[in-house]
Amino acid sequence: MLSIEPNQIPTSAFHAFMLASIAPRPICFASTISKDGKPNLSPFSFFNAIGSNPPTLIFSPARRVRDNTIKHTLENVYATMEVCINVVSYDMVQQVSLASCDYEEGVDEFLKAGFTKESSLKIKPFRVKESPVQIECVVKQVIETGIEGGAGNLVICEIVMMHIKETILNAKGGIDQNKIDLVGRLGADSYVRASGNALFDVEKPNRNKGMGIDALPERIRNSQILSGNNLGQLGNVQKLPTPEEIELMHNNSEIRNLLYRLETDPENLEIQLHIKAKQLLDSGQVAEAWKILLIKNT
Repeated sequence: MLSIEPNQIPTSAFHAFMLASIAPRPICFASTISKDGKPNLSPFSFFNAIGSNPPTLIFSPARRVRDNTIKHTLENVYATMEVCINVVSYDMVQQVSLASCDYEEGVDEFLKAGFTKESSLKIKPFRVKESPVQIECVVKQVIETGIEGGAGNLVICEIVMMHIKETILNAKGGIDQNKIDLVGRLGADSYVRASGNALFDVEKPNRNKGMGIDALPERIRNSQILSGNNLGQLGNVQKLPTPEEIELMHNNSEIRNLLYRLETDPENLEIQLHIKAKQLLDSGQVAEAWKILLIKNT
């Protein structure tokens, strides 16, 4: 394993390792305004939500590594203590990338990148009309993490208004992750699209405690077929299927034939049952997988 101390290689090199491994990162497309009223628009991928009461976001316009200067966004934040954060969908990512160019002070990135200004309701910076969700924020605090090139400036923002396009809502009134079609930032020139086959669900334990991987039978816990993700799925259940439910699995023709064919080869039978269970787990059928894994005990 490659082990690196940050101060033993150039900041730019360590920065590249960080961005490629701490990913994907959501993108804050920040709209600000200068003290003399000039708009600015720039994306930042050091960004996330950190609280919901009060609703709080954080992003970091870092000091430039090459010359240790600060960005126009940060200058405007200090001047006005307001920012509109626009989320980035796949349909606008190329324009967002163009807006990241280091244009001279006073250049309007809305015009350069072809975005439409939309007036905010509670703050002065404009919203980006093309963004599916636009978030008006007041800046509560800026924390400087250092004074050298690459140092972060943590802009802590409180949401005062959120605008959501109705076209991205589902039938229940929530945001449909496929319709919002977000993109995330990776290292170098790479992005990821968070929709379609890239989406999958992981059931949250929440109030009910899963039994845990440590409670799995040893032959399952040490399986050479099941992955760590598979074991996590099995360990997330609160109770096992009943003997009656397991017995019903014998009615499955594939399992019945497997038990008959490999009756005298228990080691191979175990492997084949684990392969079948893995297929079910990978398709989200945890209860059915448990029945197959326990069928030899009935």
